[in-house]
Amino acid sequence: MKDLLIKNAVVISPADNINEKTDILIKNGIIAEVGKDIFCDVQTIDVEGLCAIPGLVDMHVHLRDPGQTQKEDIISGCRAAAAGGVTSLLAMPNTVPTTDNADTVRYILDKAESADARVYVAASITKGLKSEEPTDLEELENAGAAALSDDGRPVENTRFLSDAMKKAPELGLKVVAHCEDLFLAGGGKINEGEVAEKLGIKGIPKAAEDCGTAREIALAAALEVPVHICHVSTATSTALIRDAKKRGVRVTAETAPHYFSLTEKELLRGDADYRMNPPLRTQNDVEAIIKGLQDGTIDAVATDHAPHTPEEKADFVNAPNGSVGMETSFSVGFTYLVKTGFLNLEQLIEKMSVNPAKILGINAGRLCKGAPADIALVDLDERWTVDENKLHGKSKNTPFKGKTLIGKIKKTILGGRVVFEDL
Repeated sequence: MKDLLIKNAVVISPADNINEKTDILIKNGIIAEVGKDIFCDVQTIDVEGLCAIPGLVDMHVHLRDPGQTQKEDIISGCRAAAAGGVTSLLAMPNTVPTTDNADTVRYILDKAESADARVYVAASITKGLKSEEPTDLEELENAGAAALSDDGRPVENTRFLSDAMKKAPELGLKVVAHCEDLFLAGGGKINEGEVAEKLGIKGIPKAAEDCGTAREIALAAALEVPVHICHVSTATSTALIRDAKKRGVRVTAETAPHYFSLTEKELLRGDADYRMNPPLRTQNDVEAIIKGLQDGTIDAVATDHAPHTPEEKADFVNAPNGSVGMETSFSVGFTYLVKTGFLNLEQLIEKMSVNPAKILGINAGRLCKGAPADIALVDLDERWTVDENKLHGKSKNTPFKGKTLIGKIKKTILGGRVVFEDL
């Protein structure tokens, strides 16, 4: 591993109270020094005009490996992560087979050793995500799991969820919850409302998410344990989380870039790349999500990166839910939150790096002496148009195709190794 000196970067690291033009010296994959006028006989890159920010931590990613590698695999998914400045990610368990056993956890971690991002594993709470039988949480933790979730589905059996929430803190694991009442969702495809009626498609009521959110909050309050709420998309769920935090409930929450930038009206295109679960909501929900990000109700921005093949996405009604997002997440956040004045850049970095690292309890989100040299270099002035055919993952199902965004990741460094360059 080569040592590296980054010269003339505007270093922005909110956790370290750094926002200044300075240098970063990297030795053995670790930041050895952050300061002005560093000189050292090592490989030097002058990044005049670029910002250096902590590598992003995406705490909600579907790598599709094992079992669905035609959509994505660990190597290609981490290549996409690097192209978006993501240096750490949490891989969700709805693989084939499900990540509900030690062998699958170890398979993911072993394959990720040579990948372009650090992969942390969310193992499932129930076997096969079926809510019929709990997994062996100790076995999963011993194999290297970092979190627990049945994401892709909610844990329907509340007893199994309660037991996992009680056990997780003892094992140093985080429960990340997919909040959805499947009976209310009823097999709907898009948000219940005006657009669903116009298209003649069965909708999913917002209450499906809100009731799930309320259940998880109630458990966290009753058990006095933490829980993390995934992909918040509604005004009511945001309000429930805000109220719970005021009452001292140990709840954290994430939203995704599409929930603060797009509405259900995108679905009038008849393009399944705009179909995800939770679905795109209304302008009122978008505004509530932004308010939640502003006031700290929503702690993190994660992508719910969900690759699918073009063939799968060709059928608007029957296509699987999900969109890819790691390569565009920072730029969407900067364009729709920072350039609009809703957040400043430091706050965006907190949502996309500092806070996710804290929630997961991983060593990331900082640019200071002794921290891992996981760094994203970004041009905050560059405007670029998303071309899905130039994305680095296997699948191209982005809802931001054709959108002009501001802020471009130019180089990503993982443990002192350059893993992405925008040439």
